[in-house]
Amino acid sequence: MDRFNLFKTLKQNEGGSMLLLVMDGLGGLPNKPGGKTELETANTPNLDALAEEGICGLHTPCARGITPGSGPAHLALFGYDPFEYDIGRGVLEALGIDFKLRHGDLAIRVNFCTVDENGIVTDRRAGRIPTELNTKLCQKLRQIKLQDVELFVEPVKEHRAAVVLRGDDLQGGLNDSDPQAVGHPPLEVKPSAPEAEKTAKLCNQFITRAKEILKNERPANMVLLRGIARFEVLPNFTEVFGPTAAASAT
Repeated sequence: MDRFNLFKTLKQNEGGSMLLLVMDGLGGLPNKPGGKTELETANTPNLDALAEEGICGLHTPCARGITPGSGPAHLALFGYDPFEYDIGRGVLEALGIDFKLRHGDLAIRVNFCTVDENGIVTDRRAGRIPTELNTKLCQKLRQIKLQDVELFVEPVKEHRAAVVLRGDDLQGGLNDSDPQAVGHPPLEVKPSAPEAEKTAKLCNQFITRAKEILKNERPANMVLLRGIARFEVLPNFTEVFGPTAAASAT
């Protein structure tokens, strides 16, 4: 039996509420040997009360020894097997600004970046430009036209934006154009399978045209594509588990 179908038969509505508190990146090491960590140093009466009255434990999102990215880690927190249900960072970026994705859309997380006269990345985040400048740059990039697809370019925050391609037969399985380090040129987007060649070509066309549009901008004169992923509709959380969910991020 499918695991989610089993969950549907077992769920019971007993009322009440649950709070799942996720503090990403909270762990730390002492500043010096034998010293205290940030949490050991801090005064934490509210966290202490939550820990005492709630349920604590260890969570392995994927499997032992695997450090997951944002997509699989978030899915696993809410009961979705990340090996069965895949979601890319681009999809999370688009959904995070309440963009209404459709099944089959290709969603991409974009970093505005700085390149020098030789096309070498000198700042992967363009100095974390103000969101107001980001919005103006996104408006300029919306003039890009790609064959057989509809293009959406939406600002997120600071140097981050979301790009969505909407059309037939768009595929995931593409590498990022972000070299993940300064001192290197942006990478060419390449497919991991032949059926994604058309999608890779569209992504590279977008990069080429964005480079031309942004060439005279400073400091954000180039884009890096990250988390390129096709949006697939997942089983509804409430239908599977029962509770109505809401999330807040700070």
